[in-house]
Amino acid sequence: MPDVLLSDMISVQLGEQEPWPQLIKLYQPYEVEQILLPDNANCLAVQAYLKMCGLEFQIEPRHNAEFMSPSGRVPFIQCGAFLVSGFDNIVNFISSKGAGLSDRLSMGEKADMRAFLCLINVLVNAEQYICWVDETTLNSVTLPRHGSVYPWPLNHLMNWKKRVQVIKKLKALGYHDWTVEAILNDVKACCSALSERLNNSHYFFEKFPTELDALVFGHIFTILTTPLPNDLANVVKEFPQLVNLCKRIETKYFQPSY
Repeated sequence: MPDVLLSDMISVQLGEQEPWPQLIKLYQPYEVEQILLPDNANCLAVQAYLKMCGLEFQIEPRHNAEFMSPSGRVPFIQCGAFLVSGFDNIVNFISSKGAGLSDRLSMGEKADMRAFLCLINVLVNAEQYICWVDETTLNSVTLPRHGSVYPWPLNHLMNWKKRVQVIKKLKALGYHDWTVEAILNDVKACCSALSERLNNSHYFFEKFPTELDALVFGHIFTILTTPLPNDLANVVKEFPQLVNLCKRIETKYFQPSY
């Protein structure tokens, strides 16, 4: 893991010296048949951020995008000679080249934003739990989709390896022994805090979007639009401020192309 982080950091630092290529390539799993809720949320967040920055990009779906990524995370972007993976690293890379969204914020606002960016981990962990621990979702949604791009019996092996990996991470965070009800309550508390911070503003920081808006959009929109055999979407629907934020961002940055 340290080598992976060092690789990403070097890519970001060296990338500062390179001009923008004409087109950024964004690599992610196939949306229709393969991608799962957590990865879809991250991919959509990066797409929203790139659109908010006014940067042109081309989506490159790959069945093995996770294994092509320098960190094993999706999505990742190819920018000239550099590969940068993960939402945070992509935001830092773009900001280092003067195209970021948060330069207009004060130091206090930036600290506030970082705290809420960390809060989104509640949604990330909930999505992983729902997909890989909850038996109903695991059997009806996760395993068929994740294994769809591999032939038998490789599909079963890849599903098993991924589940072991996710459960190990959730155990380290103390989430594995939770119930679905506890997870949903955690999501509710997270959404309540985000909704209170947003209040009736157009974006989290008044009139212009930041990476926080892009990340919240990616996760909330994906939860709302992904059919799952649980009440995760219903919990999010209890917070109309967040739902309306998603509608504004979708209308401004994705329609009619999305």
